[in-house]
Amino acid sequence: MADQKKKKLTLTQLKYQELAKRHEPPRPLARNFVRAFLVGGVICLIGQALQEMFIRYFDFTEKTAGNPTAAVLIFLSALLTGLGLYDRIAQWAGAGTSVPVTGFANSIASAAIDHRSEGFVLGVGGNMFKLAGSVIVFGVTSAFFIGLIKTVFNILSTMGE
Repeated sequence: MADQKKKKLTLTQLKYQELAKRHEPPRPLARNFVRAFLVGGVICLIGQALQEMFIRYFDFTEKTAGNPTAAVLIFLSALLTGLGLYDRIAQWAGAGTSVPVTGFANSIASAAIDHRSEGFVLGVGGNMFKLAGSVIVFGVTSAFFIGLIKTVFNILSTMGE
């Protein structure tokens, strides 16, 4: 807790916080790191295996195999979320399940499931992108600025030739 917040607490509140901190079980950080690493690695391994499958059996190139790979990972993540399995895996693995594609699909699917009783338009459609909307806005904005920077560098590099 920040020092400013500690100054506003009464003596009883400070004593209670100290007591609670002493009785709080220690966090198993090493175990959490290993679990996150293993599950995140397995998700990435599945993605790599899918990409290799698309290259070998469906004649995709390395560049074009990325899109169907991401689509399959998104589908699997949404399916596991709908079946209630993704949350169990996430509870065990922690941050390992927040691999960008699958974590993003899980956030959208879980919001849609939570608000389905409110109807498709206002419930599912209105709430599905609340959490994911900031990710989409950040992605589009950062892609715009990166494209702008790349364009400026390309112009500058052609001027120097």
